[in-house]
Amino acid sequence: MRTLRDINDLRSMLHEHRQQGKRIALVPTMGNLHKGHLALVASARQHADIIVSSLFVNPMQFGPGEDLDAYPRTFEADQAQLKDAGCDILFAPTVSALYPNGLSAQTRVHVPEVGEGLCGGSRPGHFDGVSTVVSMLFNLVQPDVACFGEKDYQQLAVIRKLVSDLHLPINIVGVPIVRADDGLALSSRNGYLSEHERAIAPVLYRTLCELRDALEQGASAEQVLQQGKAALYDAGFTPDYLELRDTALEPLSSSTRSAVLLAAAKLGPARLIDNLSVQLPNTASDASK
Repeated sequence: MRTLRDINDLRSMLHEHRQQGKRIALVPTMGNLHKGHLALVASARQHADIIVSSLFVNPMQFGPGEDLDAYPRTFEADQAQLKDAGCDILFAPTVSALYPNGLSAQTRVHVPEVGEGLCGGSRPGHFDGVSTVVSMLFNLVQPDVACFGEKDYQQLAVIRKLVSDLHLPINIVGVPIVRADDGLALSSRNGYLSEHERAIAPVLYRTLCELRDALEQGASAEQVLQQGKAALYDAGFTPDYLELRDTALEPLSSSTRSAVLLAAAKLGPARLIDNLSVQLPNTASDASK
């Protein structure tokens, strides 16, 4: 595996691979890697000859008071994991390399509608930061395929719309959530949890499972979501949102059958997100937030 920090070095190496007719996959990360990230690399290997993983803690997607400074940076451990996972190129640029004129003067990419509400409502400007840095990486790497985790369901939807709207020739692959044995979705931010909080954290997933089962049996969406929020509060969470949307993140209609249950909740210093697919029966009614 080659570790590159310079944009020109990256472009030069990828040009050589393209000249040889090799397919290229991109796996964007912010580091502090876990098995969920490595699943992205494994998925990328199924779709391409050369895997490029980026490691960049993107300041543009962090809002005021968020955990930019505290976000764990574990470069050497990440580098070793990516090498063992079969990554070919690790691209780890500096902030000044990607934003040479600073954030305030930086051109930004805004994806309307799908990035609004949910995490976009709680973290204003977050998805502009995500879509901007991902657009940069797409331009620099020019991948044939890019892999993103389904845990960040809204982010995946934003990236898919970006690629569609800008007519980018990139296949976006969603990779299923990787969970701990107790059901907690793996996340770099799980490291913020104390031992006591870590024991509570799987309640988020268990609650979503219970809500899904009730919805699939025809229970009222409004009532189910209210009960779910109460259960999270009782367990010690501070829910940010708990919503039921169709798979395109639009509000449900009477004809919706395939839906997604989405949640974000604070537990101690950590903000946890998760989602589950739901198959609604014919008797389902419109969902309320």
